Amino acid sequence: MSRGKRYETEGKLNYQKVFAVIIAIVVIIMFVLIIKDVLAQRSKLNREYNYFAVFSADKWGVINQDGETVISPSYQEMIVIPDNTKDVFICTYDIDDSTGTYKTKALNKDNEEIFTQYEQILPIENFDENENLWYEQNVLKVMQNGKYGLINLNGKQVLPCDYDNISVIEGIENSLIIEKDGQKGLANNSGSILIEPQYTEIKNLGETYKEGYITVNSEGKYGIISATKQQILENKFDEIKQIYLENNYLVIEGGKEKLINSSGETLIEDGFDDIKSSTTRGVIFVLDNLYGEMSTSGETLIEAKYQDLKQVKDDIYIAKQNDKYGIIDVNQQEKLPFSYTGITYNEETDLFLVEDENFQTSIIDKDYNVKLIGILVDINKDYIRMRIDNEYKYYNLNCEEIPSTESLKNSTLFLKKENDKYGYVDKNGNVIVDYIYDDATEQNEYGFVAVKQNGLWGSLNKDGQTIIEPKYNLDNYLNINFIGKWHLGEDLNMNYYCED
Repeated sequence: MSRGKRYETEGKLNYQKVFAVIIAIVVIIMFVLIIKDVLAQRSKLNREYNYFAVFSADKWGVINQDGETVISPSYQEMIVIPDNTKDVFICTYDIDDSTGTYKTKALNKDNEEIFTQYEQILPIENFDENENLWYEQNVLKVMQNGKYGLINLNGKQVLPCDYDNISVIEGIENSLIIEKDGQKGLANNSGSILIEPQYTEIKNLGETYKEGYITVNSEGKYGIISATKQQILENKFDEIKQIYLENNYLVIEGGKEKLINSSGETLIEDGFDDIKSSTTRGVIFVLDNLYGEMSTSGETLIEAKYQDLKQVKDDIYIAKQNDKYGIIDVNQQEKLPFSYTGITYNEETDLFLVEDENFQTSIIDKDYNVKLIGILVDINKDYIRMRIDNEYKYYNLNCEEIPSTESLKNSTLFLKKENDKYGYVDKNGNVIVDYIYDDATEQNEYGFVAVKQNGLWGSLNKDGQTIIEPKYNLDNYLNINFIGKWHLGEDLNMNYYCED
């Protein structure tokens, strides 16, 4: 009888099963990586970006807040980004200097042309009193068939292209002069008509649009219209001064300068050469080049004996005497001596910022106690940042020192100095970047820091990794700031970045 074949059951692998397991593991890994990449791409698509103009090799382009190129530098003129949270980029091209002509277009982040139905697309420039440039919010000036109108940054038309020109009231936001048939009117950034085109001139009354507008008619007579379209004063005055005085107005009528109320009643017409501002008790007036305060009935409250006078609280004034600033109360009692080159009141923090001849700032509380002395870097409702003894220090609004980790809640790197060198630690104090730099900055809102070594600047990312080795001489730059490899340009007014 034959015997059955005996099989060995030990020492052999089932290669088919092993291969199947390996394939399964590889598939799972690939699936996880694909899902991870999809989530990352989705996160990137849903992420809100900020955009910045950049200058490289004599050409202009656009980057985002991660330092990634959005529009390659290829334009002769600076690309204007009216709102850096929106991917609307205004490009100027085909410039002919001999005729003064040019073309404009708008691009999005995908380098696609948008708003193509218009002959011209222009940002609306404005300037503050220090000639700092800014752009009107969420509005563009467009031309169609030789006439101008307005669209918002989503491309919606908010004012039809019916006007001969659209311009700004310099220094005043949300106030656009519209011109038609030789007459001027006023619209806001949303396209609402506040004043129909029927005047020869429209000016601001105060420092913002909320205070209303001075209008001049064809006969050269002045009146006032509020921001809510109400006629406050009829156009019958020879002049109205551009000074906001609450419900009162400084006018010239019949060659006489006087203070009147909204009913046209004369309040004061003597005892002053000029009126500068309103107070809770009356007005600040000027007589023989000296400042004082009087009530609206003409009673002198503070004698005109100061070179400058400004009310900052109900009973507190910043005054100037003998070319120095101090603080007085309603009884003209000195709360702070006249020994400073400048004083400002920060209403948000209820603190006085006092400058001396050495360009040092003293932080003084409401009881006039000097709390801090140094170079003021930043002050806001959350913290005060000072440079004291060549170190950056943070304080709460009680002027108590606090760690930078408490102030800069969104940061991942925190500047620290040891042995006269700068480095960075994390929120737990662990060293992330060694103390090797001669100077450095705190992390900016986009996660980058600037570091200086051997007189040159470079940048690190949010993890402390080197983005660009120190290679830029930025001695003439007032603000050192990086986004990736790009550093902020020298002209802060233009707000652009460059890499050379």
